[in-house]
Amino acid sequence: MKNKSEKIKETWEAQKAKLKEKFAGLTDTDFLFLEGKENEMIEKLKLKLGKTEVEIYQILNSL
Repeated sequence: MKNKSEKIKETWEAQKAKLKEKFAGLTDTDFLFLEGKENEMIEKLKLKLGKTEVEIYQILNSL
């Protein structure tokens, strides 16, 4: 049985792949963040995609 962090990591890997398919300009570097620094990654995505924080979370929740 997988622990919670392993399951989250797998989910995140799938979400990254879907985001890269949807937004071709995104790279693996855009998704790099230290644990606990998710807000920094969201800020990077906002700038790169020209979206608001609400829009970024809507996109992530729709995956």
